[in-house]
Amino acid sequence: MPTATAVDFATLPDERWEDPARGTIRFRTLFSAPATDSDAITCGVAMMEAGDTFPLHSHPQAEVYFGLEGEGEVMISGIPHRLAPGVALYIPGGAVHGVPVAAGPLRWFYTFAADSFDEIRYSFIHETGQTA
Repeated sequence: MPTATAVDFATLPDERWEDPARGTIRFRTLFSAPATDSDAITCGVAMMEAGDTFPLHSHPQAEVYFGLEGEGEVMISGIPHRLAPGVALYIPGGAVHGVPVAAGPLRWFYTFAADSFDEIRYSFIHETGQTA
């Protein structure tokens, strides 16, 4: 059984997709087994600067975004949704979503009901030919 765990955001490295076609977004994973003694939840903080991209994609797991800093537009199933500090967005599993381009700095907390980030199977539109 996992034990209580504390993670300091400031000590974590920025992560990026290996393939830049998946976007220029940066993120820091807070909880994800086996890196942390946790289960049933994976979460982190996503960060974008003006001009950064997070192309449209989907994954089977539902996801929640909670705005921390800046203001931006998240496309979910073809509909734009405002993301700003204090705004939470529920993204159903399988829904096509993303931040095509950030207008300014944007930071949000994200979470999935999954043991590990490795369980999240991303399908990017440009890779699959899927439509929004």
